[in-house]
Amino acid sequence: MSATEEPPAPSTSQGSKFARWLVIAVLCAMLVGAGVLGYLGWTSTDTNVPASGYVALALGVVFSLVVGVGLMALVFYSSRKGYDEPVVLIPEPESEPEGGEVRPR
Repeated sequence: MSATEEPPAPSTSQGSKFARWLVIAVLCAMLVGAGVLGYLGWTSTDTNVPASGYVALALGVVFSLVVGVGLMALVFYSSRKGYDEPVVLIPEPESEPEGGEVRPR
């Protein structure tokens, strides 16, 4: 590519704009639907949760967060230390016999 050439302009056709807005509208509708279902599920029963249920819920959330944070820390540690680099074959040095002569292969 020479310095005088310009990169191609992104496509701004009417169809791609409509498709983007359609995807956004469908995702928003799904979000609203999930919120409505969550609200109805939360308020449709009259059972009370005992204190042990809330303790179990809190411990589960804390444990999940600890595991997630720990795994992300290991990912960053591994990346910083170079453990994620591709494997490189390091040839073994040729060993010399005790007489000091290098034998041909």
